[in-house]
Amino acid sequence: MIALALPVTTATAAPRDPCDRRHNNTYAKLLECVDLEDVLEHQRAFQKIADSSDDPVYPGTRAAGTDGYADSVEYVAGLLRDARMDVTLDPVEVTFNFPAVLRQLSPVEAEYETGVFTGSGAGRLEQGTVVPVDLVIDGDRATSSSGCEAADFEGVDLGGPADIALLQRGTCNFGDKVVNAENAGAEAVVIFNQGSAPDRMELIVANAATLGDGSTIQHGIPVVGASFDQGVALAAAGATAFVEVLPAETRTDYNVIAEVRGRDRNNVVMAGAHLDSVIEGPGINDNGSGSAALLETALSMASLKPHNTLRFAWWAAEEQGLVGSNSYVAKQPQSELDRIALYMNYDMVASPNHVQMVYDSDESTWDATAPIPAGSTAIEDVYESYYTKIGVPYDDAEYSGRSDYQAFINAGIPSGGLFTGAEVVKTDQQAEIWGGVAGDQFDPCYHEACDTIDNLALDALDVNSDLIAFAMLTFAFSTESVNGVKGRPIPGPAVELPAPAGAEGTFEEAAGGGGLEHDHVHGHEILS
Repeated sequence: MIALALPVTTATAAPRDPCDRRHNNTYAKLLECVDLEDVLEHQRAFQKIADSSDDPVYPGTRAAGTDGYADSVEYVAGLLRDARMDVTLDPVEVTFNFPAVLRQLSPVEAEYETGVFTGSGAGRLEQGTVVPVDLVIDGDRATSSSGCEAADFEGVDLGGPADIALLQRGTCNFGDKVVNAENAGAEAVVIFNQGSAPDRMELIVANAATLGDGSTIQHGIPVVGASFDQGVALAAAGATAFVEVLPAETRTDYNVIAEVRGRDRNNVVMAGAHLDSVIEGPGINDNGSGSAALLETALSMASLKPHNTLRFAWWAAEEQGLVGSNSYVAKQPQSELDRIALYMNYDMVASPNHVQMVYDSDESTWDATAPIPAGSTAIEDVYESYYTKIGVPYDDAEYSGRSDYQAFINAGIPSGGLFTGAEVVKTDQQAEIWGGVAGDQFDPCYHEACDTIDNLALDALDVNSDLIAFAMLTFAFSTESVNGVKGRPIPGPAVELPAPAGAEGTFEEAAGGGGLEHDHVHGHEILS
């Protein structure tokens, strides 16, 4: 049992101004002020920013490198400054890709929706010869390993001046597929979706810069994506196509970092959420939800006099490969990293067909695919004990580093987080527990234009906004359970927080890492 202060009943939300003027130093005061309507106000602002964006390349989004992202930074930073927080805009170099072109010329003529894979080179093939490589069009498409081995290209003629290697998603990293194709002589690559399940049919655009050994590469040839049906059409005998990828630009975006100074300057409690969307839409769940909940928590804690120093972060270019958070951690000297007691990550906390999930640092469901720094399970316990206290069932999300906590755990910093699911399909059992629709994705609008203000589960957003604030206040006064550094008691009456009830156990390892496919790095598919 953990002795913590928790409001026994839900208080009526006070107006914003009284919350701003007082020290919200108890759970009751803080949770009264982190109100769903105030969180939604930020969500509506993000929607308005996207709607108003007339970016010349990607209007209607808040993607990295666009006006929509710059306006999102201005909105968040402006509110934090108004609350008299210490705000830093941390510059981040991002890669900005222009729209690509994929047009089939024969034996049929068709213009295909496409996109540029991360790590793609630039180039233009006016009339390229499409060369299929080890495809599984019929039969068990889940066995596809197209392009994963150099041997796949043996006997494949890529000796012409304009050959397009046609590869299928499956088995290995996209980067390995492209390296093998480039080494075999291809002048361009088209990677199409696997076709092995309903969620592997549509256009795939992902990360081909990462190789299986964890290294990264910049390819010298254009790499674009296609849907399964487009791939089948391109695989026809005698197919030719037009492919164009314009040279990418390097642009500067900003992480937003805000701090509340504590009595202990050398014990920093940190939480973050990525602020950017994908280019396809406004990203109001992914990740306006985490960004808005964290923003309201920060504003409600701006006048707090905490024992530990609090640091809040809104990351740039997560959707390009965790760029902002990786850049931030890489720039910190070891002495600064040593000051960070823990990091908490909030990426998608209001998926409309959600399952409430906690990063599984104790590996009770999933074998972790990333390092688990000592102390991470104490963060998980706080989340799970809170869910248990309020009677909300929860399950485990794979501890994979597939969001902005990756750089922190690689640096040995204890980390945890919440997640409500992305492209994995909800099961009958999960629908019985959390409601929603079995057979639909946890977020049916994941990385789509329909990820708008209407794409939110308000009950999940309400619960998780409170939990984000609850966890921040818990560690604001003591991180002893995480790193052994003693603090002081939280003001207010102590309430026994129960031991975690335990995960519902609705996931099998073959079903996806708690809402993300196993081959998916959130925002960026690293594997096929």
